[in-house]
Amino acid sequence: MKYFNIPLLFAINLAVTSAHAVTLPGIPEFIDEMVAKHKFKRAELEKAFDVAQEVPAVIDAISKPPSSKPWPEYRDSFVNPQRIKQGLEFWHKYHGTLRRAELKYGVPQDIIVAVIGVETIYGQDAGNFRTLDALTTLAFEYPQRADFFRSELENFLLLAREQQFDLLSIRGSYAGALGIPQFMPSSYRVYAVDFNGNRKINLLREDKDAIGSVANFLKVFGWISETTGALHASDAGDPPHREGGGIPPIAVRAQVSDQVCAGDITTPRTLAAWSAAGIVPDEKLHSDLAARLIDFTVGEGKEFWLVFNNFEVITRYNNSDYYAMTVFQLAEALKEARKDQLRKATRRAPS
Repeated sequence: MKYFNIPLLFAINLAVTSAHAVTLPGIPEFIDEMVAKHKFKRAELEKAFDVAQEVPAVIDAISKPPSSKPWPEYRDSFVNPQRIKQGLEFWHKYHGTLRRAELKYGVPQDIIVAVIGVETIYGQDAGNFRTLDALTTLAFEYPQRADFFRSELENFLLLAREQQFDLLSIRGSYAGALGIPQFMPSSYRVYAVDFNGNRKINLLREDKDAIGSVANFLKVFGWISETTGALHASDAGDPPHREGGGIPPIAVRAQVSDQVCAGDITTPRTLAAWSAAGIVPDEKLHSDLAARLIDFTVGEGKEFWLVFNNFEVITRYNNSDYYAMTVFQLAEALKEARKDQLRKATRRAPS
């Protein structure tokens, strides 16, 4: 078993002006646990936490997440011409890898590109918080989710040992998410894959590994592909999800009658049941499909959406309806823009 290279890890400038050295209660006990449970060397962990910083900006950021913004403002920060343009460039550059991921995991290329686009602008902005600092701050100074972040700090230390990371050079989001797809350390250890065949998993710098890992994550959490969706319909003797095709829907706009009350939208039910309650999807879908109804405030009113299994899978990546809807809508915009590109290319091609 390999341990940290102390001269490499701790040869850093300790004068950090934007944070405070960690003196938080609970760290000695955490070190005891890591030594007993995972055979870390006590001296190495003590040196690491001597260098770690408590960062108030982390608490500020997690206390005011992007989803606290109004829906139109949140959406427009991700679904906009610039992110669509850059997404098309990413898709063009990695079209072979994306196709391979789609075939292996059943997750559409546009969804994979959209997740990476929402998370880090296709790898351009993976965060600038030192991960050890962020997770230490949240594990010992954010009681609302202390257990979760303490577990992620444990996984980060294990990940650093497994991947031979320079523990103190790794940077990510304020919540400790890492790399191009912004995996939390526990997800990195379980769901990340080597998708470029170099026998290493590197979500920090290798786009192909990020593509495969996003697809693998969504598949593991229950993504229903066109193939599996069609098979499920066939096994049950039912027609496809949509008329004319077996592609499972992610989200569909719905028309809601005036008599529907707020309590009616909290529990998933079949489309037949929704229809009986005065809620009708804008597309013709199989009546046995189960969906949840969500709404977004837009201007002076609301828009309603029926959301299905694959929408819920996206929320496993980030537990927010804002987030999942943004991924879906960016994916739809990318898909349409790519179709336009291909049509234009076909017209320009010599006959």
